[in-house]
Amino acid sequence: MADEKVNFDDLDMAKAMAGDPAMGGAAAGGGGGGGGGDGRQARTAKELEAVYDIPVTVSAVLGKATMQVNQLLKLGRGAVVELDRKVGEAIDIYVNNRLVARGEVVVVDERLGVTMTEIVKVDRS
Repeated sequence: MADEKVNFDDLDMAKAMAGDPAMGGAAAGGGGGGGGGDGRQARTAKELEAVYDIPVTVSAVLGKATMQVNQLLKLGRGAVVELDRKVGEAIDIYVNNRLVARGEVVVVDERLGVTMTEIVKVDRS
């Protein structure tokens, strides 16, 4: 299974989240004018309306750590668990436990948030 990085600005987010196979063609920017793509995008958006109200779980993973249970039990208040990511490195964004994007942590009105910087397309062949 290979991951292909695609610039977030070049994609329709609804198609990316739905795993639309046409996403690869739209993201590749391969030739042909915009005329044929506009009708297909309108039709695809109409087809997706049925799933717009389905709730999904979005998770942002800052990093991961592996430890033994006895190490976990020794952790107390103030303990630091070192993660496998470096400062400034992109975080993984999952929708329903499926990796869909990478991004950066941001602060919005005293709350943490994420900004998506790239969509991750998984090759399903």
